[in-house]
Amino acid sequence: MSDKKKELDPELQKFSDSYVEMFGHLPPLPSGRFAFSGEMNPEFLRDAERLRGKAFYNKTFDMKTTQLILFGMLLVEHNQIAAQAHASAARRAGATWEELHTVVELATATGALGPFNQGSALLNGMRDKEQGGS
Repeated sequence: MSDKKKELDPELQKFSDSYVEMFGHLPPLPSGRFAFSGEMNPEFLRDAERLRGKAFYNKTFDMKTTQLILFGMLLVEHNQIAAQAHASAARRAGATWEELHTVVELATATGALGPFNQGSALLNGMRDKEQGGS
């Protein structure tokens, strides 16, 4: 294939434009995905973007709430680049600094309590077995 970039078909261009609407620009990761996957396997890219579109533009949550949830999930996943992008998108959708900080607090609690819950349950199960329990 040539080094010349192919234009995206209209559906993929619409998906690409949705990032600009959400973030104010096309972030580097989706930009690379559109550039490379759009050339290598546009049908797979289309399927992935349809999935993203259905999840991000859902009927249950408004855009601000969706972005706050994504921000928290990405913090827990330690994905700083995407977390920052979704925090910015949450601000663009009207989130306050207090709301964003509350998400940070929730992510901190789930991050800290996960190992505590899992470790306690594991040790409790081991103790039960040692004591002849089931």
